[in-house]
Amino acid sequence: MTVRVVVADDQALVRAGLCGIIGTAPDLTVVGEAATGTEAVAVTLDTHPDVVLMDVRMPDMDGIEASRLITGAGTDTVRVLMLTTFDLDEYVYGALRAGASGFLLKDAPPADLLAAIRVVAAGDALLAPNITRRLIKEFAARSAPAPPMPTGITKREREVLVLVAEGLSNSEIARHLHISPGTAKIHVGHLLTKLGARDRVQLVVLAHRTGLADGNS
Repeated sequence: MTVRVVVADDQALVRAGLCGIIGTAPDLTVVGEAATGTEAVAVTLDTHPDVVLMDVRMPDMDGIEASRLITGAGTDTVRVLMLTTFDLDEYVYGALRAGASGFLLKDAPPADLLAAIRVVAAGDALLAPNITRRLIKEFAARSAPAPPMPTGITKREREVLVLVAEGLSNSEIARHLHISPGTAKIHVGHLLTKLGARDRVQLVVLAHRTGLADGNS
């Protein structure tokens, strides 16, 4: 399947460069472009892409507000990949609150950009190497305490959630728990449904907010 991408950046040359890089991948295609946050929301609602590559700083409406509107518009299949020039700043915290599924620094190599789009499109969380779990932990500490874990969460699902919070992939979780990757994926899917989480980023945040990731819950 071809991953459909909307590119939102206020700089025409940067936008053209991103579209050019995406165009080199046979499994990716650009279905829309936007120069402002308002345009990004409109183009997304019109084209229904799999991934929106969203610049943080844009005129009219910034990428964070645009992401909030997109993720809150019932577009459950749309994932937002934020492009930022900073790794630890309020923009990233705001993007987490807005429901972003991934973060990538603007100086990332083209291959990393293409890989990031694929990862986010698959429903996995993506944090740039410079954006560590410490950021998630700090964000969780600033947020209101999370509600208690639903009683329907099984012991195995709690184990999987802890490993998701550590950044492990489904394959790595499978090896750690001596289960198949398919079973690990099923457990993650159950967690997303039971916890009302959009993707793995939200699972990581929730695990830290409840103290589960720190062994306190």
